[in-house]
Amino acid sequence: MNEVTARVIDTIRRNRISSTEVADCLGKTGAVTGVAALNPGHFQVGPVQWIYAYDESNWAVHEQLRDTREGHIILVEAFDCGERAIFGELVAKFVLLYRQAAAIVVQGRLRDVPRLRKENWPVWYEGPTPIGCFNRKHETPFPADVLAERRARYEGAVAVCDDSGVVVIPPDVASDPAFIEKLNWIEQQEDLWFDCIDGKKWDTFETVCLKRYRENAE
Repeated sequence: MNEVTARVIDTIRRNRISSTEVADCLGKTGAVTGVAALNPGHFQVGPVQWIYAYDESNWAVHEQLRDTREGHIILVEAFDCGERAIFGELVAKFVLLYRQAAAIVVQGRLRDVPRLRKENWPVWYEGPTPIGCFNRKHETPFPADVLAERRARYEGAVAVCDDSGVVVIPPDVASDPAFIEKLNWIEQQEDLWFDCIDGKKWDTFETVCLKRYRENAE
């Protein structure tokens, strides 16, 4: 991870900048669609480690998670797994407790949800099911073109996870010092808007649309 990306992560963590605010800094983009917090109240930010599951098997998941990186957001993407759960409590415990990943985000389903809730782990997912993937070795390799595209998309990216969902900051943006300025700006704007509502008793149209606070600055 380069120095600028580390500063981006530190800025978001120290100021607890929400996924909503980060998405605004990205031009209202970046959301990992379909995922929601399994346990409410968690806030996590960190570099992305992308892994894949495919063809209704989690063999490749187990293999890739041997290299889980401490402090990373593990982003699991499922291909052709239908409604089957990618994994459950065993894998989550290994990744979060023993390998010290910051969070797990699964673009797919999970099982053992009662246990995952009891442990209150930072997990985001598409929903629960008791039916898991098969633990069988793959007969065909994962598509090389998809692998190359996803690695280019996520290597060096940063994920922000909270109760609103998950937003991914692309690698080129996360390594750009100008993005730190955007993060600071969005925080200042939020403070200003709430001051207008709470202190000046303006309505949201005056504040957000008309931006009356600019009148005194001009």
